Amino acid sequence: MRSHLLNDTTAEQYRRSVTAGVERVAAKLAATERPFTGISVDALSPRIDEIDLDQPLHDTTAVLDELEDVYLRDAIYFHHPRYLAHLNCPVVIPAVLGEAVLSAVNSSLDTWDQSAGGTLIERKLIDWTNERIGLGPAADGVFTSGGSQSNLQALLLAREEAKTDSLATLRIFASEVSHFSVKKSAKLLGLGQDAVVSIPVDHDKRMQTVALARELERCAKDGLVPMAVVATAGTTDFGSIDPLPEIAELCEQFGTWMHVDAAYGCGLLASLKHRDRIGGIERADSVTVDYHKSFFQPVSSSAVLVRDAATLRHATYHAEYLNPRRMVEERIPNQVDKSLQTTRRFDALKLWMTLRTMGADGIGQLFDDVCDLAREGWRMIAADPRFDVVVEPSLSTLVFRCIPASVTDPAEIDRANLYARKALFASGDAIVAGTKVGGRHYLKFTLLNPETQASDIAAVLDLIAGHAEQYLGESLDRAS
Repeated sequence: MRSHLLNDTTAEQYRRSVTAGVERVAAKLAATERPFTGISVDALSPRIDEIDLDQPLHDTTAVLDELEDVYLRDAIYFHHPRYLAHLNCPVVIPAVLGEAVLSAVNSSLDTWDQSAGGTLIERKLIDWTNERIGLGPAADGVFTSGGSQSNLQALLLAREEAKTDSLATLRIFASEVSHFSVKKSAKLLGLGQDAVVSIPVDHDKRMQTVALARELERCAKDGLVPMAVVATAGTTDFGSIDPLPEIAELCEQFGTWMHVDAAYGCGLLASLKHRDRIGGIERADSVTVDYHKSFFQPVSSSAVLVRDAATLRHATYHAEYLNPRRMVEERIPNQVDKSLQTTRRFDALKLWMTLRTMGADGIGQLFDDVCDLAREGWRMIAADPRFDVVVEPSLSTLVFRCIPASVTDPAEIDRANLYARKALFASGDAIVAGTKVGGRHYLKFTLLNPETQASDIAAVLDLIAGHAEQYLGESLDRAS
């Protein structure tokens, strides 16, 4: 069994095995004609259930053949131009190369003696991101597993900086369309169910600052503590960006921590055309970024950034076997001193490889392309009488629904849209997401693939309309 360990004696076997896997995936990518085969859970589950994990195949080729049957053939392929559903991006090749390197070397980024140069590379990328945001010379941060963890850590810091022992008095303010991780974080941090105050949004799905000011004033009047305001730069459902400068003013007025959840909108930090859309982000106390959304990185690649490095002390614990206090005096850089995680992958390498190969402008151009495509798609849907589109895009998301000419019952329209999404997924021809607006079912395009064209959008709209009409026709047949 030692022949399977990666070391100096097995380097050639490693090269052959990884090459075989890369060739298998490359062939699959080249031959993929649809984002999904349409296979059902009931059809796929038995194939996996029948595999006996206690009976190994002992051969890489046989294992890859089996993997083709249970995974590769029916995987969801985000690189396909008609995958339009969630915040999943196609990935750039330099980042995939970085993934291969970091997995093989397997550095752990918690302490210097497990990573060496990896620690310095991550710190350099944190500094680079902070410079792009404009947080100032005292800024710092750390890579995380994703936006939910970044939001959790930011709110942990805000809770500690609020300097109160009465958790029941703490309040977090976030828009009604903010990410669910805000409420989840409040629960994990031991706050009450009513700790998160939902602020209404305007027609463009942006936080209403007048309502925020009113709630902050009420908080002070009631003797409560405004722990944090979470502004969103790219909501999951709409891609909307809250008015950051106005929110920053209110946070300063009320002495409140300002956190910006830019998990989605962080791609604008590299934008050549639309950087001004997140003006005001530089005034935040903390920022969440997900490179694995709009920087075209493989999952996972995220970070939490803070204006004042000293606030990261709230996540610091010392263990004699890992990061004893004397290491601080010796100026040994241990990233575990800043992180909620201990053992942690060298995910920063993927972004490093990307920047050193493509440059920030290359990433920015890709994100600009999808933002421009969304604007073109919005004009297309707005001009199509078959559809109702909710809001003009700030990033690359379009929320809409099919409105069949022959139907006026909102509930029936809901069912037609739900059916259309399900039928489209089952066909494998395209994948779109769904959400609710005003209690009604809507469909969603999340455009993160620069290879997607306006013609793809038009074709998927036709497919949606066709499935909706099919449902309505069958419904009429059933009624008669």
